[in-house]
Amino acid sequence: MNTGWQPTAALVRAALFGIVLMVAGMLLRRVDLVVIAVPLLVIAVWSTATRPVATPDVAQRIDHPALREGDTTTWRIAVVTADPGVDDLAAVLPMPRFAELDPPQGSVATAVDHGAGGTSDLEVLVRSTRWGRRGVSPAWVIASSSWGGFRWVSNDDLPRPLITLPVPAAFDAMPPPATAHGLVGLNRASRAGSGTEFAGIRPFQPGDRLRRIHWPRSMRTGTLHVTATWAEEDRHVALVVDAYGDVGDSDGIDGRASSLDTAVRAAAAIAEHHLHRGERVSLQVLGARQRLHVPPASGAGHLRRILDRLTAIEPGAHDATAHDTAHDTGAGRLRLGIDPGALVVLLSPLVATSVLERAIDWSGRGFTVVVIDTLPVGVVDDDPDDAFRALAWRIRLLERDREIRRVQQAGVPVVPWRGPGSLDEVLLYFPDPWPKK
Repeated sequence: MNTGWQPTAALVRAALFGIVLMVAGMLLRRVDLVVIAVPLLVIAVWSTATRPVATPDVAQRIDHPALREGDTTTWRIAVVTADPGVDDLAAVLPMPRFAELDPPQGSVATAVDHGAGGTSDLEVLVRSTRWGRRGVSPAWVIASSSWGGFRWVSNDDLPRPLITLPVPAAFDAMPPPATAHGLVGLNRASRAGSGTEFAGIRPFQPGDRLRRIHWPRSMRTGTLHVTATWAEEDRHVALVVDAYGDVGDSDGIDGRASSLDTAVRAAAAIAEHHLHRGERVSLQVLGARQRLHVPPASGAGHLRRILDRLTAIEPGAHDATAHDTAHDTGAGRLRLGIDPGALVVLLSPLVATSVLERAIDWSGRGFTVVVIDTLPVGVVDDDPDDAFRALAWRIRLLERDREIRRVQQAGVPVVPWRGPGSLDEVLLYFPDPWPKK
């Protein structure tokens, strides 16, 4: 949108007061009034005579449209002013949500250097503080003529997308997760097969490779024996993020974390850890405004796909303090698309009752389920002035404790997220679903 060159309030005041003072000085024969009026009229006439005609050409862009939480990128503004009547340029970038600007108010200014072809460059640093997909509104570009008599304002209404990927929280898991039916991988399976880890020596069978023959045992017994090894396979880790609602306040990467902040960063950390180990990782999101699903795969490129889906999460309009009765044991049941024995990691504030029911349902269908509690600490004290809201939260938290105990009695562990080692204690005591024969 281009508003064209418009006279400023300063020019209107100079012309108006100059004319009034000149007329008053001539009528009243006051030389002092005429002396005061002459500079104002000269400036007004000069500004009008040198009024710019051509409109500046503005181009705006962002250096990195995709970055991590806490990273900084640069918003660049290039202005080409061919008209010599343009003296100054200024730009104001609106404050994006969950972002910090440098300069703090997002305003920059510079004088036009006509010796450089009238090209001026302005830049504002933008630091994104929270994951998600947001649009950054373009800067208002303001050009001023000599003496500030005329002003041109350009407002580009088309926002530029800015994708902020979550920073994975610190995470490490010492014990391996429950074994699944994998094909190839770096983990020792609980069945014999082609691998590198020694399992024993057994008599030769048709189909054994000749290089597996154990010659010392064969020479001693007179019959062929081969070296047996454990098979190597990958495992499937299914991440399920509860996005029915976002409980708590979010201050970005540098402040308080809401339940969805904790869930997203924890999911990114778990996915990164297991993908680096060669595992297969999938992602399902419950309750989001749009369906988000990443099928199981492995590799560095798959981690980026998971992070992209995590940034697209928008919590639904679910009331976090109310019971969710929309769960249906048939159509409402989530289809994970994996074989029994996989590890299902559910990240949820455990406020919606349907999430807990689904965890019990998955466990009954043979999945190894671990629930990570992402509810922020002190959520009841977020609004101390609202006594009724605090009372409702206390009642809901008491019901939540009872529901968690019921889930734990069904054999589903519920652990809080505390970074490295969050899953070690529970995974150590999970039985191997494919015992050795």
